[in-house]
Amino acid sequence: MLIDARRAAELAARNSYGRLVAYLAVRSRDVAAAEDALGDAFLAALKTWTESGVPKNPEAWLLVAARHRLIDDARRTQVKDKVIHALKLTGTQTQLPPPLEGIAFPDERLKLLFICAHPAIDPGIHTPLMLQTVLGLNAAQIASAFLISPATMSQRLVRTKAKIRDAGIAFELPEAGELSSRLEAVLEAIYAAYTNGWDNVTGGDPRHQGLAEEAIWLARLCVQLMPKEPEARGLLALMLHCEARRASRRTANGSYVPLSEQDTTLWSQSMIDEAERELAQAATFKKLGRFQLEAAIQSIHAQRLVTHRINWEALALLYEGLIQFSPTLGALVSHAAAIAEAKGLEQGLTLLEAIPAEAVRNYQPYWAIKAHLLKHLGRKADAQTAYARAIGLTEDSAIRDFLMGQQ
Repeated sequence: MLIDARRAAELAARNSYGRLVAYLAVRSRDVAAAEDALGDAFLAALKTWTESGVPKNPEAWLLVAARHRLIDDARRTQVKDKVIHALKLTGTQTQLPPPLEGIAFPDERLKLLFICAHPAIDPGIHTPLMLQTVLGLNAAQIASAFLISPATMSQRLVRTKAKIRDAGIAFELPEAGELSSRLEAVLEAIYAAYTNGWDNVTGGDPRHQGLAEEAIWLARLCVQLMPKEPEARGLLALMLHCEARRASRRTANGSYVPLSEQDTTLWSQSMIDEAERELAQAATFKKLGRFQLEAAIQSIHAQRLVTHRINWEALALLYEGLIQFSPTLGALVSHAAAIAEAKGLEQGLTLLEAIPAEAVRNYQPYWAIKAHLLKHLGRKADAQTAYARAIGLTEDSAIRDFLMGQQ
């Protein structure tokens, strides 16, 4: 019975977390309180459902339990009567309401993503807030994507939610004209969710095993909501290209396989074809952006299906363009790797070493690529040092084993 209750709770969390938080937060005007109340509801569900069985409508049960917790908290903190009234109104419903009038959002989670991109909230915290509030990632998972400590990320999220509550920021749907200005933050969050799911190739937390698929679904919904936004299509193309190669990333025994060595017969041709269609459609709007460039980079890799080679010169040019739009560490390191293949190891290493040391101190891909270049330049001692650093920064045991075998 405990296993059934736990599975039912995990399924409800997977399918309903974002929608439940959105519904409760809009009415309570307090994101953190809505999350806490829902968390308590899930804990109560594990106990109650184990003893009395899983209800016919788990989502409605959770909504009612969380609502009661919010009402109790509101009474204790003496919030305004209209907030308590708004929460009491949810007790007359047995399921989440249909989409609100106005913008026809195709999914409650997508709606909440746009709500979290409110301009009064610090843009630097938009993506982390979405990842935690809508997609259920914890501070440690979010922090790893932003290369900061979990404690720092947790503090930032707590401060942001307090600001939403204390400043009375309207946690409500944007007008149709505001969607475009919020889209970039939404796409960033969807991509961050995808990369978290992409890294989770060997399993782990059940809540995140399907995160990559969920991110692709949200990107499709973005295209459906805003079909004339090329970056939405670019993001979808990017993720489809990456997802097409999922089956080739590990051998049958779980060993890591680098992209350049993957068996192309394992790639999904249908996903690649869809990605190419989305990228071609995005190009018709003649408004280039980061995600379109990243998708074009993946398209170059996909061409190995036909050409049986990688066009490193084209990749280097695309990375140069990407750096103009988004000079991230990932883009700078990948550009150096492409230049090493296209123009020589020394040129690639020079570009790598031009990146500020403090920025790459804990950036694992930098040390893995640097180790590879140093090894092939015959600088064995330096390569060993770089490999040791890369291995020490690697959390994936399969990648760690691969790197140890390269020394």
